[in-house]
Amino acid sequence: MAARLKERYSKEVRKKLQDEFKIKSPMAVPKIEKVVLNMGMGEAISNAKILDTAVDELSTITGQKPVVTKAKKSIASFKLREGQSIGAMVTLRGEKMYEFLDRLINIALPRVRDFRGVPSKSFDGRGNYTLGIRDHLIFPEIDAGKVDKSKGMNITIVTSAKNDEQARFLLRELGMPFGK
Repeated sequence: MAARLKERYSKEVRKKLQDEFKIKSPMAVPKIEKVVLNMGMGEAISNAKILDTAVDELSTITGQKPVVTKAKKSIASFKLREGQSIGAMVTLRGEKMYEFLDRLINIALPRVRDFRGVPSKSFDGRGNYTLGIRDHLIFPEIDAGKVDKSKGMNITIVTSAKNDEQARFLLRELGMPFGK
């Protein structure tokens, strides 16, 4: 069974995008290519165990095993050495990507306290959207009783759109709740 969001894209959103931006070829219509979740854990410098819990929680949220990221250079003021593990990231594609986006848009984001929509200015100029989340407890997969510390994460949605206008239209049609 295909993901709900994927069906919606192929049946409704693709046609609207093609009409709105007068795209002739159906292959040139913007689509979501991947979703990258990144959780940077600065405290992992002094406490290595916190990274293990971050990896477990990220795999619970996404259903895919995260990659542990390492520091690229040493920074003496942060007591950071090159090659030290400081975060975790996951790249989602295909069905898992659409399933995650569906849960993010319809379940997780409405659980944010005082939610007034996601910022519409977080595009990078090339059609990619990055969203910062302060608390990972908004995902229903995480058991709040077992969490010792709330963690934040960045979610980057990479699209094949040529510009921000096309990407904004694509995400809005898929149900992304843009605010101010």
